[in-house]
Amino acid sequence: MDVLIVEPLEPEVVHWLETRYRVRHAPQLARDPLALRKALAPVRAMITPPSVSIDEAVLRAAPQLRAVGRLSAGVENIDVEACARAGVEVVRPNGAGAAAEAEFAIAALLQLLRRVPVRNAEGLLVGRELGNTRVGLVGMTPAARPLAQLLTAFGAEVVGYDPALHANDALWSTWGVRPLPLRDLIERCDGVCVLLAYFTRYRGLIGERYLAACRPNQVMVSLAHGHVFDEVALAESLTSGRMAAAWLDSLEPGALDAGRPLSQVENLQVTPRVASTTQESRQRSAWAVARRIDELLAAPVPRADFRPTWEGDVADLAGD
Repeated sequence: MDVLIVEPLEPEVVHWLETRYRVRHAPQLARDPLALRKALAPVRAMITPPSVSIDEAVLRAAPQLRAVGRLSAGVENIDVEACARAGVEVVRPNGAGAAAEAEFAIAALLQLLRRVPVRNAEGLLVGRELGNTRVGLVGMTPAARPLAQLLTAFGAEVVGYDPALHANDALWSTWGVRPLPLRDLIERCDGVCVLLAYFTRYRGLIGERYLAACRPNQVMVSLAHGHVFDEVALAESLTSGRMAAAWLDSLEPGALDAGRPLSQVENLQVTPRVASTTQESRQRSAWAVARRIDELLAAPVPRADFRPTWEGDVADLAGD
């Protein structure tokens, strides 16, 4: 078997792969880790949903594996370093969900600005218009470019911050975004969109240091992994009234359980990572992943005199 598809996939993409390779389409394996590992021995490429973790144990069960495809942008449960050591490429559809994410962020901003009223000079509770705001983008991911274009079309001023991008980089002017330090961005913006790609070094990045200074009546929309926030600081900002409302599209399981800081916070809305999931983005993602897997499997296999020795293998050898 060449390709194992564990992710529900568009029939035309499956058919396209079947004309080129031996394919097994078995979404049910996502719910049975043991059966999945048993099926991996002859597999050269697989496409998996976000619920399937790819770690060293999975890679040991797949000695012929060359590619792991993931239609969604998140790879938090893929051990990328272990894949690199094993010579396995992690195939992602970079940019395929950018338009969907940008539209979702616009819709969320519009809803928060209108549904969460503020008190005007006359003492009336009123909504706000997106076109009269300054919006900060945290993270220059592929979605930042179409989002900046949409915000500009509404009449909003767009500023941005990315810890991996220098303020003099040409990308800022190309995308029509004015760079600011993160603290200045949060202090000055009526709306903040967090798009940052998650790395462990960003855990808790947006915490008390920045949120304590957020602009009054600010709204925040995040498509990033929930770990970029300090839960205590975010909850305090929302419940104290410093921040008007927040919408998080990705939050770890259990983060809203009783006793957790964000539990029962009324001006917080959470959705289960739906920003990039549209019919169109799924199709773009599926084709992008399938075509890259085709390129990898069609290429000559790099010569390797050995496979990596995994932790645990040494113990096995010592016992022989």
